[in-house]
Amino acid sequence: MERILFGDNQFFAVNHISDEKSRAQSIKFKDDSAIIKTLDEARSFGINTFMCTTHDRIANICEIIRKDPKKYQDFKIYPCMPYAHKYANAVTELGIMGTVKQYVPGNIFGSLFKGGVAFLSKDFISIMELLIDAEMKMFKGINTPVIFLQNVITDLFLGLGADEILISFHHYVKKKYNADAGFITMNMPKLLDVMERGGVENPIICSSINKVGFRMSGGKEIYEETLKTKKFRAIAMQVLGGGAIAPKEALEYVCSLPNIESILFGASSKANIQNTVENIHYFDSK
Repeated sequence: MERILFGDNQFFAVNHISDEKSRAQSIKFKDDSAIIKTLDEARSFGINTFMCTTHDRIANICEIIRKDPKKYQDFKIYPCMPYAHKYANAVTELGIMGTVKQYVPGNIFGSLFKGGVAFLSKDFISIMELLIDAEMKMFKGINTPVIFLQNVITDLFLGLGADEILISFHHYVKKKYNADAGFITMNMPKLLDVMERGGVENPIICSSINKVGFRMSGGKEIYEETLKTKKFRAIAMQVLGGGAIAPKEALEYVCSLPNIESILFGASSKANIQNTVENIHYFDSK
């Protein structure tokens, strides 16, 4: 994985610091062209991996990328699924059958049969496979070397002790899409234990890692110890601690930690992208 990954929170008015900034970002990125412009600015500073939710508007971005393969030949997307609001809104607007027709890929009758059997037999793994296929539909023809499970689902299964479903996500993504599975979580040490018990070697885990312990279940110390002693590919997100840490201080801390393979951040301006990239390179070189 690349050292620096670009996220999508700013494009969809997700801001952990300010509602006012969320509203401003919503206005700024109301057109897809504004999203593409910012992605191109990130690319100009050497960032070629976009880690994003499966928001409906991402389908438009993928279409733009597909239409210009030469320009985006080195560009990668890491899809993060599921985007729960999309399905909730679709059921409200289209009903259950309408939602199925909208999002279930391939042969509708075959997929429905598989889904029906899955529900009747409580085969949640088959349901999961259907949903993965539905979410991946928009990324056809795009380079997606890592596919992530969102923390809302990862941590739900962690809490339920449903280790088999998490391990099955890993195996299905590898088999069907020839991609690595990634997991977003607010409890990195516990998830890593599950991966190790399930025989998953060197897993990709994206979690909050920051100087103040923001959204780090179990505390900062256990995260630091896990990074020192365990073998896995760590991605640090929410490095600013929800706005509690100045950017330079935050990046200095994260860059000083062992085993952080990638740093994920989002920004809405070219200046902030440049500043973040330069700080990461600076602290990496020390």
